[in-house]
Amino acid sequence: MSEKRDYYEVLGVGRDADDAQLKKAYRRLAKKYHPDTNAGNADAEKKFKEITEAYDVLSDKEKRKMYDRFGHAAFDQSGADGPGGGGYRKSYGGPQSGYREYHFEGGNMDDLFGDLFGDIFRQGSGSSGGSYDRRSGAAHRNYGNMGSGFGGFGGFGDDGFRQKGSDVRAEVTVGFDEAVFGCDKVIRLQDPSSADGRVQSLQVHIPAGIDTGQSVRLKGKGMPGVNGGETGDLLLRVNVAERPGYERKGMDVYTTVRVPFTTAVFGGEAVVNTLYGNVLCKIREGTQSGTRIRLRGKGIVSMKDPSVHGDHYVTVQIEVPKHLNAEAKQKLREFEAASGKRARTA
Repeated sequence: MSEKRDYYEVLGVGRDADDAQLKKAYRRLAKKYHPDTNAGNADAEKKFKEITEAYDVLSDKEKRKMYDRFGHAAFDQSGADGPGGGGYRKSYGGPQSGYREYHFEGGNMDDLFGDLFGDIFRQGSGSSGGSYDRRSGAAHRNYGNMGSGFGGFGGFGDDGFRQKGSDVRAEVTVGFDEAVFGCDKVIRLQDPSSADGRVQSLQVHIPAGIDTGQSVRLKGKGMPGVNGGETGDLLLRVNVAERPGYERKGMDVYTTVRVPFTTAVFGGEAVVNTLYGNVLCKIREGTQSGTRIRLRGKGIVSMKDPSVHGDHYVTVQIEVPKHLNAEAKQKLREFEAASGKRARTA
């Protein structure tokens, strides 16, 4: 009988390796030598048993402590008691105790083989686990509601498994105000479950405050599942049309208001069009072009909290008179002269 290799050597790690390093090493080797991906390869099967045995011991704190102290003798079933006479070989049900299964409990199967089998294992994350029979080298799976195996997939079994249908993606364009206040729209899409390309009409609720790039999920409107699995969803990406004169940045909106030259000079009021109606805005005396006025709470509602709104920012633009009669021009010249004189004497 060949001598057993050191467990640390088997996994290719140092004796000071932590749990994460052990798991990473085992995962890499298990994927490489797993019987399901090495059908008929006796050498791979032997190595898989070896690395599984090594990981089983080193990943258990108590077993590892015993192994570090006594080596393979801590689990030797051929003699009486292990070193120190403490009955170590039987107290832990060591690797050579005859029939034994290595279990992948719950989500661990996904964690260990996720990169290799992708979504297939993730579909069965609610499973009751699987096992590997060390005596026969046969791999056993039990995936709960997924059935007893992976029919037609690399020898995983003959039974089908339940799989959720794929999600379907589509786009819809809504008006600026429809996105601000929310709306219901009827869209027409090709039925993904129809073989003849039948078009279906769906009523979709667009929530208030939605922005371009965000999606609405329609549960159960995607591709049908496999072997009784649930139907996928429809992810409807929203594009928001522009509204002339309005710019949106998140929950805030930006517009401009034009005020007469005299209003900017003497002060006054200006009517601002907001999403919620007209607002009379005060223009301070001497307001400069480009001045920004903030209207609190006049922006877009939050999708998460309907009591929260963004703000409306209004940029003041001063209108310069284009057509002046002779009298008006004379008055402006007098104003210019008076302003210049005042500036020189100030």
